[in-house]
Amino acid sequence: MSWLFGGKQKTPQEMLREHQRVLRKSIREIDRERAALERQEKSLTIEIKKMARQGQMNATRIMAKDLVRTRANIQKFFRMKSQLQAVSLRIQTIRSTAAMANAMAGAARAMGAMNSSMNLPAMQRCMMEFEKQSEMMDMKEEMMEDTMDDMFEMDEDEDLETDEVINKVLDEIGIDLGSQLASAPQETTAVAEAPQKQAALVAEGGIDADLQARLNNLKNG
Repeated sequence: MSWLFGGKQKTPQEMLREHQRVLRKSIREIDRERAALERQEKSLTIEIKKMARQGQMNATRIMAKDLVRTRANIQKFFRMKSQLQAVSLRIQTIRSTAAMANAMAGAARAMGAMNSSMNLPAMQRCMMEFEKQSEMMDMKEEMMEDTMDDMFEMDEDEDLETDEVINKVLDEIGIDLGSQLASAPQETTAVAEAPQKQAALVAEGGIDADLQARLNNLKNG
């Protein structure tokens, strides 16, 4: 009621917390009162037994009535504590539900802000452009790989053709490539015998006359 006199008005959450504190305090007070009654019950039980042994039946009856009332009050405190705990649990449930509702409301506002800030057409265009550029990059990489493969294959073909030409020329002029690995005296003999083999091949028509003329010019030069 303080807000009626100019005080700050409490929020529902603050009011629930305050009521829950009051309930917890009341439960503690009930536990203290019940503990005191239980001690009184034990004391009355001892006194009743003592008076009964002494034969004081009137005092025993009076104390017995007090014991019955004490036990009834103890049970009453148990019921009161149970009821207050139920109320406290309900308040806690309400607080949890309110907190969940506030969280969901905040999440809904955040999702609404995100949805309003998202431009779906622009995002779609960006995704399409990304996909287009990715496809172009893949195509270019594939073309470059094909070009490199063709270049390597061309080099291999050229090497093979070069070896074939060299071997053909050496065969036509009567020089064996393996003879290059022979010893020096053998090389001299092979070189000395080369003109004779060439002359024999020319006589037999195994060497082209034009090729022979070019070889002779190279030697004379």
